[in-house]
Amino acid sequence: MVLLAFVGVLAVLYVVFFTPVLGARSVDVQGTQGLTPDEVRAVAAVEMGKPLVRLDTDEIARRVATLPRVAKVGVERSWPGTVEITVSEREPVAYAKLADGAHMVDAHGVDYAVVPQAPPGLPLIEAPALGTGDPATRAIVDVLGQLPPQLRQRVVGLSAKTPGDVQLKLADGQAVKWGDASDSQRKSMVLSALLTRPGKVYDVAAPDLPTIS
Repeated sequence: MVLLAFVGVLAVLYVVFFTPVLGARSVDVQGTQGLTPDEVRAVAAVEMGKPLVRLDTDEIARRVATLPRVAKVGVERSWPGTVEITVSEREPVAYAKLADGAHMVDAHGVDYAVVPQAPPGLPLIEAPALGTGDPATRAIVDVLGQLPPQLRQRVVGLSAKTPGDVQLKLADGQAVKWGDASDSQRKSMVLSALLTRPGKVYDVAAPDLPTIS
């Protein structure tokens, strides 16, 4: 009996680890928006028929993460034969207008997609070298992320040549000299108060000494 049980265990292990009986037969992709499930499957490159227990889910996740639109990815085995891939795509907070179209930029400054036309409501950003490697871009998205909703919805553009000279353009044409991304909460409060007064340029770079011109 013991021998038979041992042989039975070996047989089960053999089936699980070395045969396609419990191998990958399908790839289920969830969470796509701009991407298609087929685009994710193509990059995931799951080896069909390979036993699920022998699939390197971390490596599959790393391959999917190379897609620029992907912010997060999770890969799990679902018995008896499905690989489940769940992706979270990047969300645009702004866009940059370049020769090849509108570049979508996320909250970390990642330039992750190019579309013919930006979705309505996104502010336009201008920086020397768009992307996470550009300090000015990072400062812009940092400032944008700290604006309160009532102020953020009035912003139609942001620009910076250096991290210390971020400027905002408001929907009614006013300009705001913001300076760097520090003390943004206080700058927001000061600017909200200043906007009750007429002016074309509001300078809150030094929030204790704001000016209107």
